[in-house]
Amino acid sequence: MKTILAIHTGGTISMSQNEKGEVVPNNENPIAKEQVILKGQINLITDNLFNLPSPHITPQIMFKLKQRIMKAIADGVDGVVITHGTDTLEETAYFLDLTLPNTIPVVLTGAMRSSNEVGSDGLYNFQNAISIAATPESYGKGVLVAMNDEIHTARFVTKTHTTNVDTFRTPTFGPIGIVTQHKAKYFQELIRTEVCDIDHVVEGVYLLKAYAGMNGDLFSALDNEKTRGLVIEGLGAGNVPPQTLPAIQQLLEHHIPIVLVSRCYNGVAQQIYDYVGGGIQLEKMGLILCQGLNGQKARIKLLVALSNNKVGTELRRFVSNAVS
Repeated sequence: MKTILAIHTGGTISMSQNEKGEVVPNNENPIAKEQVILKGQINLITDNLFNLPSPHITPQIMFKLKQRIMKAIADGVDGVVITHGTDTLEETAYFLDLTLPNTIPVVLTGAMRSSNEVGSDGLYNFQNAISIAATPESYGKGVLVAMNDEIHTARFVTKTHTTNVDTFRTPTFGPIGIVTQHKAKYFQELIRTEVCDIDHVVEGVYLLKAYAGMNGDLFSALDNEKTRGLVIEGLGAGNVPPQTLPAIQQLLEHHIPIVLVSRCYNGVAQQIYDYVGGGIQLEKMGLILCQGLNGQKARIKLLVALSNNKVGTELRRFVSNAVS
């Protein structure tokens, strides 16, 4: 019998609607009490580690989750399931994917409908996540996200709709597997993974989205001793309005690493355009082009790299590498 640790952190999956129809946290997580889904096939250990809406999740809390999972690995559990609010689920999943050894399955799941709503998806997703964590083929796949019968990699999955239960998608690549008859079936896998162990989390890593007519004011506001790094969601293939360039140059001269991704839903940032503010100029200036990640994931990757004290060429290699 497999032993699975279920770590509950809060989010909609643990909430209920009140008499006004407002979704609010419960004092106790109703999902954590459910045992009927196991039918004696799984030894489930429950840890109600947090009870937080997902906008309250911080990198420091992600790090505590990492530490709890490392203890579970040392204790010999066969897999870990984490219930989490969906707003920041993809960021927590990717943080863990970057910092945990790729050994036992770690699966995150959540819900788009609270526990007492009609059509609540929380218990169903939780059951699927447990099934994935207990499936032998889930080993070595990196951290996974289980939602709506699909299995996604933490690296590429993203929330695409504010309320739809089919919100979690993997742009360009699609899910790597599905859950059918309470078992995980895989059709794709990541090329490789790279673990970046950390023992603390730095602060001062920011994310800005480029827009038409943007000037350098926001960049200048970040030009201070507290700023450790910056990710820019550039326009199109990775371009910025020319008015931002002097302020961006100042950040670079103050040795603040800047990572460039695209704000587009699909595709990657590339050095295609050779005009003022184009990707070719930005790379020559010293920006790190990160291919295949969205802005929030690139920020997590930069934060982890800086927490590991990566600098210079090693920082650039780690952050720009699309397959880690």
